[in-house]
Amino acid sequence: MEHSFSLDDVEALAFETLAAAGAARPAARAVARSTRLAERDGIRSHGLLYLPIYAEHLMCGKVSASATPSVTTPRSGLVHVDADHGFAHTAIDAGWDKLVEAAQNNGIAAMSVKNSYNCGVLGHHAERLATDGLIGLCFTHAPASIAPPGGKLPVVGTNPFSIAVPGEKGEALLVIDQSASAIAKSEILLRSREGVPIEPGWALDAQGNETLDADAALAGSMLPSGGYKGFGVGLLVEILAAALTGANLSTEASPFSGPKGGPPGTGQFFIAIDPAGSGEAGFGGAMARLAASITDQPGARLPGKRRADNRARIEAEGVKVSDNLLARIKTIAASPP
Repeated sequence: MEHSFSLDDVEALAFETLAAAGAARPAARAVARSTRLAERDGIRSHGLLYLPIYAEHLMCGKVSASATPSVTTPRSGLVHVDADHGFAHTAIDAGWDKLVEAAQNNGIAAMSVKNSYNCGVLGHHAERLATDGLIGLCFTHAPASIAPPGGKLPVVGTNPFSIAVPGEKGEALLVIDQSASAIAKSEILLRSREGVPIEPGWALDAQGNETLDADAALAGSMLPSGGYKGFGVGLLVEILAAALTGANLSTEASPFSGPKGGPPGTGQFFIAIDPAGSGEAGFGGAMARLAASITDQPGARLPGKRRADNRARIEAEGVKVSDNLLARIKTIAASPP
């Protein structure tokens, strides 16, 4: 049986669950908001399905419930945040205003985050920069799950990057959000929980053979998108989000699922660019023409359009939550640490 929740209900349930698991109110609010946005966009793997993992990690110490992010500005165009092994969302919020201000003052700025954790849907952070009038280019890495071409041992994580471009009405004109893997690892975790086979080309088992079994895939490695080119994208993200920020490398980070290991200590790296800072006044017009060259073709759509369509539908229809998931969430709320 399924229950229908409004997005307000989703956010309230997420906040109450995280607070019951020990999260401080600012952290619970930030992650609950992220959960709402994921459900709004139809990204179930990062929505309520992730709440039990967040709660488990709060209770076992993989996420610090008492974390206090610290923000420094070592250069006029650089913001550095130490997440103190708390939720990434809180650390990102802590440095956000300084990042935006630095980009507006300098034309371009960057923010690095270390001792961090899963930051939810990366594209939402890029989109947030776009609604601030900036081009947002965001990177985050994850525990190792992709082996190099020809190898069997994972070296980099799914390591997504995202870019969002501001439109003329204060919206994000387009949002590209993609990982270095053929599919997000959270999708394989979802298939594993539901007992559903994965798709061809998604993953290898521990022996390096392609598999359709979700559990075997989780014990093996993800396949990169586009072969060696996808692995190269993963390395690019690893350099910026891990090596440059001072975070653990993907090979050193504990898993984002399950209680094994201490805090993952991963990182994020955000670049914000003010289009006006380039001295070229024609950016908006050029982007409009570029977008039209895509949307004028029947059947073609801008990156991010599917999520936008999901928003309109889900905001009207609500979110369907299964009895099983709701029971798991309510168990957490009833059993505080």
